[in-house]
Amino acid sequence: MNMDPTLENETLTAPAPDGPLDIEKIRMDFPALHQKIYGKPLVYLDNAATTQKPSWVLNVIQTYYVCSNANVHRGLHFLSERATHTYEYARSKAQRFLNAADSAEIIFVRGTTEAINLVAHSYGRTFLKPGDEIILTAIEHHSNIVPWQLAAEASGAKIRVIPVNDKGELILEEYERILSERTKVVAVGHVSNALGTINPVHRIIEMAHRFGAVTLVDGAQAAPHMDVDVQELNCDFYAFSGHKLYGPTGIGILYGKRELLEKMPPYQGGGEMIREVGFDRTTYADLPHKFEAGTPHIAGSVALGAAIDYVKHLGLGKIAAYEHALLHEATEKVSEISGLRIVGTASEKSAILSFVMEGVHPHDIGTIVDREGIAIRVGHHCAQPAMKRFGLPATARASFSFYNTPEEIDRLVAGLRKVKEVFAL
Repeated sequence: MNMDPTLENETLTAPAPDGPLDIEKIRMDFPALHQKIYGKPLVYLDNAATTQKPSWVLNVIQTYYVCSNANVHRGLHFLSERATHTYEYARSKAQRFLNAADSAEIIFVRGTTEAINLVAHSYGRTFLKPGDEIILTAIEHHSNIVPWQLAAEASGAKIRVIPVNDKGELILEEYERILSERTKVVAVGHVSNALGTINPVHRIIEMAHRFGAVTLVDGAQAAPHMDVDVQELNCDFYAFSGHKLYGPTGIGILYGKRELLEKMPPYQGGGEMIREVGFDRTTYADLPHKFEAGTPHIAGSVALGAAIDYVKHLGLGKIAAYEHALLHEATEKVSEISGLRIVGTASEKSAILSFVMEGVHPHDIGTIVDREGIAIRVGHHCAQPAMKRFGLPATARASFSFYNTPEEIDRLVAGLRKVKEVFAL
């Protein structure tokens, strides 16, 4: 792609492509895909854990450190002013990406985990009290469970859980049953990282708001794969991670409605988040800086802005359609393997395929296909309650991106057949 990685104008200069995605051309943007593992071409199917990075993003990181490395908001010299401009420009990109009403509603964090901890600590521990209830789902990532457990322990609140059916879909009748005036927070994943289930978050939020509850959506698995409009969802908080969106690790976004963020105390103290400091009293900076103590991950923020440019350039609608086609093809082909069972068969799914094979531990599946150059994830996927719900210690998980191909699905199927050969199944 014809891109200009300079920080003066760090946006894509090439026109958006017409027609379907040109996958072979896209793959040329990702250097990591063009390597061999154990002498075989890499098939990278661990995208739910983290995605590979396009050259566009890598170049922006390098250009920042070469041309604009300075601290933000604190200097009058040219480099500091340029760094500040690019940092805040990245914030405005995230605002437009989520369709937030105001850039002050966009907080830079280390990732989804820190975003949820921020809300659980700052909002939860401030406003929850004994007898209040927090509603989660049975298929949450640990990052959307443990922070709320800590908030509940600190406040005396209780946690309630929305169960799932055998397909991995939330049982909304049970959600309706446990909702009450005691419900103060509803925190739900937009997409399950363990099963691929796309949860009906719009309806969940609407139902929660009837009782005056605050809602948080863990969007780590959704933001890279579909259009997200926080105003249309009417969620109170939304979080996602840069490294799953083709950006760097250690950076992410927390969106929060201004009226809620204004009421919340700072999550951390230090430089940057203050207005005036004295030993008798400290006053805090305005949003969003109240929640961004210390020197931020400036290069990561700028690179996240570049990653947002990249996926918007391709078109999230096209990305979603292509990845859905990959999931459909992969589901059909692996289902032909005897003894393989897919875990998570919701009618609405993202491009995540979890499965088990009779007579084979998932760790053995992962090890054998790795020797074939195929990277998948095995384990409980930081979703142990979900695994327990299905009576499993772990699954194998293949997760797809727009840079994956039907030929790579065939490689996966061949690798899984190799597993059967090794175990004489």
